[in-house]
Amino acid sequence: MLNSLSALQLDYIRLWFLVQHSLSSFNKIRQYYPSLKHAFNADQCATWEKLGIHKNHLQRFQNFQSEAEQQKFQHCLRQIEQYSDFILIDCDPSYPPQLLPYSDRPPILFGQGNEQTLLQAQIAIVGSRKPSPHGKQVAYDFAYFLSEQGFYINSGLAQGIDEAAHQAALKHQRTLAVMGTGLDQTYPAQHRSLRDEILKSDGAVITEFLPQTPPLQHNFPRRNRIVSGLSLGVIVAEATLKSGSLITAKIAAEQGKNIFAIPGHIYSEFHQGCHQLIREGAILIDHPQQVVEDLALPVQWQAQNTASVQAEKIPEPLNVPDHLQALYQQLDWTGQTLDQLAHLTQLDTAALTSQLMELELLGLTLQQAGCYLRCRSGK
Repeated sequence: MLNSLSALQLDYIRLWFLVQHSLSSFNKIRQYYPSLKHAFNADQCATWEKLGIHKNHLQRFQNFQSEAEQQKFQHCLRQIEQYSDFILIDCDPSYPPQLLPYSDRPPILFGQGNEQTLLQAQIAIVGSRKPSPHGKQVAYDFAYFLSEQGFYINSGLAQGIDEAAHQAALKHQRTLAVMGTGLDQTYPAQHRSLRDEILKSDGAVITEFLPQTPPLQHNFPRRNRIVSGLSLGVIVAEATLKSGSLITAKIAAEQGKNIFAIPGHIYSEFHQGCHQLIREGAILIDHPQQVVEDLALPVQWQAQNTASVQAEKIPEPLNVPDHLQALYQQLDWTGQTLDQLAHLTQLDTAALTSQLMELELLGLTLQQAGCYLRCRSGK
């Protein structure tokens, strides 16, 4: 339960409430106003209209000063404070850096449990809601092995493959769930106990949706971009040709993620989705160790329980020289190009490459496929 909300968090929530989770409207307004609080002045309706904000959002803005709408918003805030253990907005130092490269990242995340879980090296396991017994066992076995190696298993709390992956990773207390509803709800309802187990096991449950958001069909593809965005790679354990997990795989491909598919019998309809992904270029795997090898992750990652966090959250990591701290804090587990790091650090190319070389020599960064990423926490 939250004790209080900052002024900026309140502004984010107010805008998110007014545009009803519309990423395009939120980003248009945020980019226009240097200080978001000025966006809510009563005389700004014409500006919103010029920005091309949808008429439904304009109507909500016009009605926002009414007593009824203010009561709805205050009720929403009370529910957020009641159900959230933490809130992360995308300008926070503790916001998951692996989501920052994406223009469609959620501007705000509501969460329960341990927020540091979001910063860990993660692998997503997704698949059919109605898998075969074999598929469910395979998902369990892969999640068990990978979580035992130190990875956090990320999935969507759904029935079937998601459920099996969460349950296996719980054995090593390394899992988190991304929901397609507000935190005041659990979908499916029978997974309330699974959700509780995740929270008791030092995991996390997160969502971009405000309280009282029901499990609408279009919410789940939106949720899937967060599942894949947080992860180093996505494993599709079992899927039919109509499985929603293929949407996750498509999003993961657009994000540049590694996609892994587990094959099955050629006549099994349960595996036709995985076979389709393999034909389209997904990596065929039949053992979880292949995932570790194909991601080329250092051994240290597999053994660690924690990832590094921003300097504002914990003391600076050991063995990182002061002049390299700013660059080190911009590195993440997924990797960034020289151009991305230059934009984040404002360093010229010569200084940037020199500092990256120093970090490599110290064993604090790794160059992989033209990207630079962290290879240990520095502890």
